[in-house]
Amino acid sequence: MAVYNEKKEEILERLKTDEVQGLTEEQVAKKTELFGKNQLREKKKVTIWERFFNQFKDVMILILLAAAAISFGVAVAEGHSSAFFEPLLILLIVFLNALMGVIQESKAEQALEALMEMSAVQARVIRSGQEQVVDSVHLVPGDMVKIEAGDFVPADGRLLQSSSLKVDESALTGESVPVEKDHRAEFDEEIPVGDRENMVFSGCGVTYGTGLMVVTTTGMDTQMGSIAGLLESEEQGNTPLQDKLAQLGKYLGIVAIAACAVVFVIGAISGLPLMALFMTAVSLAVSAIPEGLPAIVTIVLSIGVQRMVKRNAIIRRLPAVETLGSASIICSDKTGTLTQNKMTLMKAYVDGMEDLENISDHNSDDTRKLLTYATLCSEGSVSVEDGEEKQMGDPTETAIVLAARHNGIVKEKLLEKYPRLATLPFDSDRKMMSSIHDMDGEIIVIVKGAMDELSKRSIEGDLEKAALENENMSRNALRVLGVAYKRIDKVPETLESEDLEKDLIFMGLVGMIDPPRPEAKEAVKICRSAGIKPVMITGDHVITASAIAKQLDILQDGDDAITGLELDRMSEEEFDQRLQKISVYARVSPENKIRIVRAWQRYNQVVAMTGDGVNDAPALKAADIGCAMGITGTEVAKGAADMILTDDNFATIVEAVREGRGIYENIKKVVGFLLGTNIGELLTVFLAMLIWQRTPLLSMQLLWINLVTDSFPAIALGMENIEPGIMDKKPKSKEEGIFANGYGLQILLQGTMFAILTLSAFYLGYEQTDELAGGQTMAFIVLAMSQVVQSFNMRSARSLFKIGPFTNSKLNLATFTSTALMALVVFTPVSVAFGLITLSTNLYLIALGLALVPLVVMEIAKASGWVKHHGGV
Repeated sequence: MAVYNEKKEEILERLKTDEVQGLTEEQVAKKTELFGKNQLREKKKVTIWERFFNQFKDVMILILLAAAAISFGVAVAEGHSSAFFEPLLILLIVFLNALMGVIQESKAEQALEALMEMSAVQARVIRSGQEQVVDSVHLVPGDMVKIEAGDFVPADGRLLQSSSLKVDESALTGESVPVEKDHRAEFDEEIPVGDRENMVFSGCGVTYGTGLMVVTTTGMDTQMGSIAGLLESEEQGNTPLQDKLAQLGKYLGIVAIAACAVVFVIGAISGLPLMALFMTAVSLAVSAIPEGLPAIVTIVLSIGVQRMVKRNAIIRRLPAVETLGSASIICSDKTGTLTQNKMTLMKAYVDGMEDLENISDHNSDDTRKLLTYATLCSEGSVSVEDGEEKQMGDPTETAIVLAARHNGIVKEKLLEKYPRLATLPFDSDRKMMSSIHDMDGEIIVIVKGAMDELSKRSIEGDLEKAALENENMSRNALRVLGVAYKRIDKVPETLESEDLEKDLIFMGLVGMIDPPRPEAKEAVKICRSAGIKPVMITGDHVITASAIAKQLDILQDGDDAITGLELDRMSEEEFDQRLQKISVYARVSPENKIRIVRAWQRYNQVVAMTGDGVNDAPALKAADIGCAMGITGTEVAKGAADMILTDDNFATIVEAVREGRGIYENIKKVVGFLLGTNIGELLTVFLAMLIWQRTPLLSMQLLWINLVTDSFPAIALGMENIEPGIMDKKPKSKEEGIFANGYGLQILLQGTMFAILTLSAFYLGYEQTDELAGGQTMAFIVLAMSQVVQSFNMRSARSLFKIGPFTNSKLNLATFTSTALMALVVFTPVSVAFGLITLSTNLYLIALGLALVPLVVMEIAKASGWVKHHGGV
């Protein structure tokens, strides 16, 4: 039997404790041995060095280290100091990637640490009949703990006493309004955490009233501990980009080794010198691996991160940008993300009115009077600091005070005009509060509370009509409060509800809700056009959640809204069958949230999850991309997330999806460009060895091309502006690789084009100069400059002349830099170190013509629609 189902006497007997005396020190000592300390289990920390060396397990990194070793061997053999640039650059790239990984992982560990800090508070405990203050870590089941407004609940417990007690459980349930607690509440069936009125939970704040609780569970057995366990066990998965780059690394490694072996065998059979063959083979291996790819991808992602900071999104893990671009499901919290996280008065009904009146800043006189009375009978307050409205107190009361203020009715001035003489505080039994005021010489009692209670105590007013309007507002998910009053001759010496709150004159009703953000509906619309399904997951009640979801078009005709308890009763098979129709989940637990995320992941969907509470942290970590709220979010949620929204806005997530899609497209362009050029280099050397048993390019020349004419344009290509219409496409499948939709074939054909052009240049140069160095000089120029030209072609699937040939200023600069460095090597005495010779003007012009061929070929391909049809860029 669950604790909230047990009788008070049964709990005290089971825990061997006493409501008045509490536990003895001897009992505390024994229970501490049995249950341990009231703290969350700390996960064994990985050392900095372990983290650092773990970064080198990636296949691409291992290949890069092998490439660095090979490149270093080539540099030593050739004796050129400039040849050491390549291995040093590779090692620098590897080191920076490892360092970045260590930093990101260290930040991720803060999630559990923040959770532990939240649970570390002090408690007022009764032991051996004496009240004392102890650190909460020393609490044990059976301890008697007093709580009051301003305290944090130190452990999970059953209430034994309560007086007007309200607890903010938003960190656990996501519900924005404090929960009323009642020690007398009894339940015979299973109910969700948010409805357990006779229980309080570790880490939640007391906002109103007082209570006495008996500790029932401590440490990892609490609700907070359960979440910590989920958070601890939930592993951080790889992003699609990481998986694809790892797969690419394996393929490249196999290709490089196979090509080297074939070239070496062919050369040996042809009788070429073994040392020369070795140099050719290893340079071929280096040319096959785009060693700049990890660094360039990191740079491209970093640029995206900087853009997103300006759009109120902070990325904690770089690959998360690309993952968000692949998102096909966005599971969003309601409070504060889709809504304004601010209870707002929406409707008013004044006795005698025909219809409800919308709340504005210029309401009717009758409604203004209703707001005046409701404000006087409220403890909440609103102040304005530096033009910003600050609300203090119960959200339902501050909503009333704010609505009055917008109508020019300021609470502080009201109280000066109509001073409060006495107050009967809110009580969860009565479900109302009363205040007595001197109003122009008359003593007026104002009562504010639940309509069903007010109607029993009112003797004047159209109560039938009021009940109907109350039902209408409640059906539309509004939280409704009634207002009534009466005149009395004098303030009673003793305030008793039975006398003070009877024979009332019913005045009217006010209805409030946490309204949707104005921009959220447009963001949901963009999601749908982009093929992304928005799903609401909230701790709030299903009626409220459904009403907001319908307003935002998240809940459409034919969609379902279910509760966490309904989900618990479903088998995996039944849930999988209904999954795609469910758009709203209400009153959910942390376990429910993880289950929802994993269900969509079983459908190979990329799931983005938003949240702000401790209860959201495990699901944020389990999702492909976790988005925490920066304003209302707990440190635990932020620590578990991949991205933090500094404005707590659903629209920011949608903007981040757009940015992520653009970044992925740019990475795809970079990969296509680098692989196309590397395939060209590989085929050039491979085919030349087959045809002529000669190498058309020296190892030093290949390394220079990789360094100068590949890297600079590739980085600039990654800075290409996001193309229009990117949010009109459906998200790519989780299984879709970089080379899907014919893109791999396009890259292979581009590489073949480079090889044909370079081999043609080698043949012409060899024939015209009758020197091997002449052919190699021509091949060197054509291969390098054709790749520079190709970087412009890769900018878009549309014609280069339609998007503007020189609209990417970064690429213009990269092209100038690469061309200048090539000219330095070709036309100055440095050429000797690279094995180059001076050519005739005619050959230089032919080389230039061959280098421009890719522009013509790609424009024809784009005009025919072939590039666009095959996915392309």
